[in-house]
Amino acid sequence: MRRHLVPAALLLPLTLLLTSCGGDSAADTGARTDGSGSLTLSVGDQKGGSEAILRAAGELKNLNYRIKWSTFTSGPPLLEAVNAGAVDVGGVGNTPPVFAAGAGSKISVVAAWHGRSRGDAVLVRNDSTLTSPKQLKGKSVAVAQGSSAHYQLVASLEAAGLRLKDIKVKYLQPADALAAFNSGKVDAWAVWDPYTSQVLQAKQGRVLTTGDGVTNGLSFQVASPAALRNSKKAAAVKDYLARLRRAQDWVHGHQAEWAKVWAKDTGLPYDVALASVRRTNATRVAVAVDKPLVASEQRIADTFTELNLIPKKVDFGDFVDPRFNGDLPPSTTPAKH
Repeated sequence: MRRHLVPAALLLPLTLLLTSCGGDSAADTGARTDGSGSLTLSVGDQKGGSEAILRAAGELKNLNYRIKWSTFTSGPPLLEAVNAGAVDVGGVGNTPPVFAAGAGSKISVVAAWHGRSRGDAVLVRNDSTLTSPKQLKGKSVAVAQGSSAHYQLVASLEAAGLRLKDIKVKYLQPADALAAFNSGKVDAWAVWDPYTSQVLQAKQGRVLTTGDGVTNGLSFQVASPAALRNSKKAAAVKDYLARLRRAQDWVHGHQAEWAKVWAKDTGLPYDVALASVRRTNATRVAVAVDKPLVASEQRIADTFTELNLIPKKVDFGDFVDPRFNGDLPPSTTPAKH
């Protein structure tokens, strides 16, 4: 039986789970809590994110503090909540912290994971004549502005000897980008998992190039500096991060099980979820917030500053806190395959 893509209208809920997506939607601040005790840690999450993985791995048991969950549509509004002190800690991809830093937000990167960037891809339709990124010159490419895919597109073009001005950029969020991609209104689409896996599983497109080798593959937990100055909350953050690291380790050995949970939580088809887990999620390893990480994020910041998408020079080192590194390996540690 021929498989079809989920209709564009049904793709909108998927933006709830994507840490790299831009946007300014409000949070779902329902009274979902776990644990017990007098201390409450407010955690920002995205659909199918930290809460789901912790619950699936059994890491929300025996909490001697409360976790109050708030679900955001994407990284930027989550970081706005961190800046405002409404959220103590939350998970985002590699690009939202750069833009938050450029805005002078009160944020601190406290934990990092390094994964493969195969899910960040420039896709073309199966009938496209394009076979190399060099052939994108003069072509139209859809991408979500300020997303990790945006940086991956810039970096991939640079690797091919091109610049962003050499192509026709169409800034579109995923649902609109998919419609434009399928109808032939754009020549290519720069996007991330699970959209990449969705297109490939449905055999509606192929990969022109991926972020492997050109982007850093990092994702973060970002905390409020005010929360970190509170010794009791800082201790809770430390415990929370340890649980997240164990949960990610659990995913490595339970990929099919995690895909089932993720599919149920997000509405993704199971085959798409499993492909995305194998391509992206299960490759992540916990790494230290260290100097190479800062340098890597600084390059992203400088890139967007040069493109006039960040208004001023950013010193990303001012927005990290390495106190929770422990004995973690360096950020350059290879991702799992």
